[in-house]
Amino acid sequence: MRQIVVAFERQSNCDRLREALESTGEFSCLTCRSAAQVKRTVAKLRLDLVVCGFKLTDESCETLYFDLPQRCAMLMVAPQAQLELCAAPGIFKLPAPVGRGSLLASVRMLAQLAQTSQVPARRSQEEKELVARAKALLMEQDGMTEAEAHRWLQKRSMDHGARLADTARQVLEKF
Repeated sequence: MRQIVVAFERQSNCDRLREALESTGEFSCLTCRSAAQVKRTVAKLRLDLVVCGFKLTDESCETLYFDLPQRCAMLMVAPQAQLELCAAPGIFKLPAPVGRGSLLASVRMLAQLAQTSQVPARRSQEEKELVARAKALLMEQDGMTEAEAHRWLQKRSMDHGARLADTARQVLEKF
């Protein structure tokens, strides 16, 4: 039986997806409601698959995705309008409401990808540092919190159809 993390802001969503996945006998689900819980669970148990909503109690799942180990695959289940806001190319997306068959097929496919190490590449360390420096600059110059600075960079990236690292580079060059 394969262990996976199911993470949603609302416990009722966690329970609904956990029940659907565990009913097959293929999966054992650990539920989380915050990104911090997901990070601890993935690290402690060395898990490689997270099924989540658009956001958790403490941050967006897109932000969480970039903090997870490279081996970790993510399936985001959310309304289409929210999925369109997610710019990370490595996150697999499934529009809600979702049928049980589609959910199971998607999770099985991702489990297989994660097992064969075919999960799409994430940001390089250099790109992570660029984003961190740009967030620090926005926090210092504009008095933003870290979450506000990250969201500002994400929104600007989406508005201009640019990668987050490229937007961060532009911010740093501007100042």
